[in-house]
Order: sequence, then C-alpha cells, then structure tokens
Amino acid sequence: MSSALQLDERGVIVPCPQCGQANRLSYERVDQAPRCAKCQAALSSPAAPLEVQTDDEFTALTARATLPVLVDFWAPWCGPCQMAAPEVAKVAARGARRWLVAKVNTDELPAPAQRHRATSIPLFVLFHHGREVARQAGTLPASMLQQFVEQHLT
Repeated sequence: MSSALQLDERGVIVPCPQCGQANRLSYERVDQAPRCAKCQAALSSPAAPLEVQTDDEFTALTARATLPVLVDFWAPWCGPCQMAAPEVAKVAARGARRWLVAKVNTDELPAPAQRHRATSIPLFVLFHHGREVARQAGTLPASMLQQFVEQHLT
C-alpha cells in the first residue's frame, strides 16, 4: 500500500504537480492553502491516507496537526481491515482540507496501538489538538465513517 505522500516528524511531504519538487507541509500549517517552494504552483492538501512509519511520526502528526486526524489502526492479515481500506481512502479524499487520515499498521508499529488500547482492529481513533476525541471499532462504509468524523468535530 504505497502513497505519493510521505511523513516525517515535521510534516507531510507532497510532490508538486507542476515541477515535481518535494514540499513539506508542516503539521502546524497543514490547514492552509500550500504553494510549491520552487515554482509557486498550488499544492493539493493531503487527500489520501498517510502511512505512519515511526512512533515519532505518529506523535508529531496527532499532537501538532492543525487539522483533526482520523487514525486507522489495521494489520495486513486482518480481513475486515482490508475491506475497510477503500472506504478509508474515500473518507481521506472527501475530507481534504478538513481532516487528515492516517494508517498505522499495528504489526509494524505496535507502540501507538498499545498506547491507545487498540485491542481490536480495524479501530478508528479521531485526534484533535493532540488528544483523542472519539473512537469506533469495526468496518464502516465511507458515508458512516465520514459521519463519525463530522459528528465529533462540531
């Protein structure tokens, strides 16, 4: 499962659609309309799930992002998780500029899952301003997952 978007401890790294330059959208400014540092072309807000690779990335994203972050705790061997993946992608696309969606593979990155008591997967946890706002276990269609996010952000 690979995405053109990358994360690090400082932000989301997105390629410019015009010149290909890698641009970092800092977590503190991810809600703003970004422009390429090289050619000044408009950059899209993250509209795909962000794959969290390290505990530091997870902590930085959930603690510092100005947008709410919906985290999908999942594992590759989990059938319901596989069924949820396309729905999660739809929610990420629909939420661009309103929220971010991140995926945490609990097999490769167990620490955040343990800290947040992800005892069954898929588990969706919504973070805003560095704290957990709500959680929902189990597979949901995109419309219901989007409704879950929206109802907890009002």
